[in-house]
Amino acid sequence: MLETEQLASASRLLAHDTFDNRCPLRPIMDQTTSRFAQLHARVGGISQKMLSQNLKALARAGLVTRHVAPTNPPQVTYSLTELGVSLAGPLTDLFRWFGRHGDELLAAQQHYDSHDGSADQPNSH
Repeated sequence: MLETEQLASASRLLAHDTFDNRCPLRPIMDQTTSRFAQLHARVGGISQKMLSQNLKALARAGLVTRHVAPTNPPQVTYSLTELGVSLAGPLTDLFRWFGRHGDELLAAQQHYDSHDGSADQPNSH
């Protein structure tokens, strides 16, 4: 009887071998573990080292949790904490503000640059 239970347990474990491309959980694992790569690709101009350092700093600040899975190689996942979730709304509002006022900001920069900022400089005479 014990041998049958062990065989059943082994079959359950092998049924979810996420390294096997036929495993139904494989797409979920791939998506979860590729978040870092997606984030790295989305944040232009940042090295993996800098991205990792920033994520660790966010974890230190209590905005994200960092979980290291005991796999080989170790897989690190990040998720928002309650505090991080509470910051998501204000950040989203800020991004929307930039979206609504982006053209104005760029026009102001262009106007400033075309006048070398001299319009706002006091005369030195």
